[in-house]
Amino acid sequence: MRRLLFSIAALIFLLANLVFPPATPVIAGSPEPPSDETLVEASGPLIYPAGVNPLTGLPEASADDLLLPPALVSISTFPPSVRPQSGLSYSPWVFELFIGEGMSRYLAMFYGSYPQTAVEGKPNALDSVDDSPSIGPIRSGRLPYESVRKLYNGFLIMASAYSTVAARLSDYSNIFGTDDDVKGGNSVKVADLRGIAASYRGKIKMTAEGLSGMRFDPQPPVNGLPAAQVWYPVAVLNQVVWLYDPALGAYTRWQDNGDGMTFIQAVDKLNGEPLTYENVLILYAAHHRTAETLLDIDLMYVDKGEAVLFRDGQKYDLFWTTRSEDYEQTTGLLRPIRFMDSNGNPFPFKPGQTWVHLTPIGAPVYETAPWSMAEIKDAQVSWRDHKRSRQEGSGYWTVEFYQPAIEP
Repeated sequence: MRRLLFSIAALIFLLANLVFPPATPVIAGSPEPPSDETLVEASGPLIYPAGVNPLTGLPEASADDLLLPPALVSISTFPPSVRPQSGLSYSPWVFELFIGEGMSRYLAMFYGSYPQTAVEGKPNALDSVDDSPSIGPIRSGRLPYESVRKLYNGFLIMASAYSTVAARLSDYSNIFGTDDDVKGGNSVKVADLRGIAASYRGKIKMTAEGLSGMRFDPQPPVNGLPAAQVWYPVAVLNQVVWLYDPALGAYTRWQDNGDGMTFIQAVDKLNGEPLTYENVLILYAAHHRTAETLLDIDLMYVDKGEAVLFRDGQKYDLFWTTRSEDYEQTTGLLRPIRFMDSNGNPFPFKPGQTWVHLTPIGAPVYETAPWSMAEIKDAQVSWRDHKRSRQEGSGYWTVEFYQPAIEP
């Protein structure tokens, strides 16, 4: 798939996808420099080698795929019965956002390589080989999607939207149809998604610089803090844990099964492979909630916002911006979110995929005592006790999400 390293350890992890990880994950120290065999050229933020995806820093099999605008697909993750979703392992960027009532939703980007059929003979824990792969389940549109769509010069794929929401979205296609292999909503065939992308190619203004702005470097920055595990609890019944796998050089995703106790490793239903992301990003942005399930997020024309990046088993504090710079002022077009250090220098992400947690401003990030997902006996007690167990230097990080209040 899209991994730089996909070792035997990954296959073992896959076949044991319902088995809990060890109680004590390996805490990464200072990462070793990459070997010559695995070295990927640093690139960006303005210039990328021919055929390199400016959103991953990795080469694409077909450079022509980079001429299609990004597809941004609204994918459900609630109720838990809709999991595992199909196609996420091919998504270079996934934006996860709070939608109310303790739930989250994904806006998954497809740009460059589109999902393919699972290879015959490849271990497939879910036996979900499909001659015409689908992406889904697709759910309704949300207000924050429009800002992401504009910034990434893409188009939206959704299953309709509430009338007041739809009125504020543009460049979208509604999908109404199901696939027996995609539970919990509508789905789109990959061939159809390519066709939709081609139809938007002439409508959406794209330039060679239109998706630039990201800096990629396989060598991690210095001064990171060890980060073997990241706990992101949105609600007692909506908790995400990221575990760093040194063999993969990426984080694997685990989520409770709607009970706050049983954590299951996230996989792609399309091929049975674990979801592994080189970069896990906490992006702080102002949330404006006007009803229980109606909220928007400020992402446009932000001069400087805070963020936390987990890569290579390390934690880094950084900043993000969507301010108008020379490109925007000259062309009148927008570019993606850019990231920088405290001195304003481009901050390097690891070449590969990125998972973004859109997070309310002020949500604290701190280290807690080591804990195991397999040891939870009472969801409420575990939730409370774990947040109280501060332990600096443990490498077990918590992002204490809080649900935005409804504004009058």
